[in-house]
Amino acid sequence: MDSTRQLKFARLIQKELGELLQRDSKGLLEGAFVTLTKVKVTPDLGVARVYLSFLMVKDKNESLKNLTAQTKVIRKMLGEKIRKQVRVIPDLQFFLDENLDYADKMDKIFSKLDIPPAPKEDEPKDEDE
Repeated sequence: MDSTRQLKFARLIQKELGELLQRDSKGLLEGAFVTLTKVKVTPDLGVARVYLSFLMVKDKNESLKNLTAQTKVIRKMLGEKIRKQVRVIPDLQFFLDENLDYADKMDKIFSKLDIPPAPKEDEPKDEDE
């Protein structure tokens, strides 16, 4: 269970990092559309685990690898934005959020199922007869 402090810190990081990735770092993502789905922060606020969802990308793992290679640059840019609000700029760890892919996969499976309608039940029978 995360503390209130961790949750507030995670929301701040998610908001600022989201803006940073959308506006300020066009060269970092090479035209990909990235959504920060969740940020989890360790209790000491030293590490932020950032979960990303990529759209309009052929290879999500490759995009994640490119983004991870530029973690120091992203952390520096984030530090410039939030340095007056926090004491320590956390180390960033990026992960793919597979929830949207999983939900899409399940929708496809459900749409392929052929489920016949339930049979209509006749009037209830009296057990005395």
